[in-house]
Amino acid sequence: MFSNKLTLNWSFAKSILTFITFITMVAIASTAAASNKTTTKGAESNSSTSSSALVVYKNPSCGCCKKWISHIDQNGFQSTVHNRLNLSELKISKGIAPQYRSCHTALSKDGYVFEGHVPAKFINQFLAEKPQDALGLSVPAMPIGTPGMEMGERFMPYQVLLLKTDGTSEVYSMVNSYKEQF
Repeated sequence: MFSNKLTLNWSFAKSILTFITFITMVAIASTAAASNKTTTKGAESNSSTSSSALVVYKNPSCGCCKKWISHIDQNGFQSTVHNRLNLSELKISKGIAPQYRSCHTALSKDGYVFEGHVPAKFINQFLAEKPQDALGLSVPAMPIGTPGMEMGERFMPYQVLLLKTDGTSEVYSMVNSYKEQF
């Protein structure tokens, strides 16, 4: 009688272990697939949106990046998203110095860089102006209240920096309130 209980308990334990192993394998496969996934969002391609196309590189698990992508797509951009586990090489190759980095990098078809939670308003302005010797724009770190970093009523004033091809920067815009970024 004792051995029957032991056999029954061991069978149950093996079933549980098999189930846990299966779930773990599915989770690993899903994460691996997500890290190599590319998606296209935004408006349908036409002459006005093709000039506003952005290729976005982000970590597959970053939620604020997804919110920022929604912000740019809702403001006339067409995004193509590449999930990468390591973005350092990309940032180095594009000339983004460490002090200007954030969680995601977007590239325009002209090769301009938009680093971090840059509001669509300033990306549009920049692309219309195309400042000489400019690499792109950056909102370093992840300021609270920027597009994608909304936290209710909380807002932290921040600078949008103009990145120059010589590695320097200057203030492109100072954003002192939530409404100024739209």
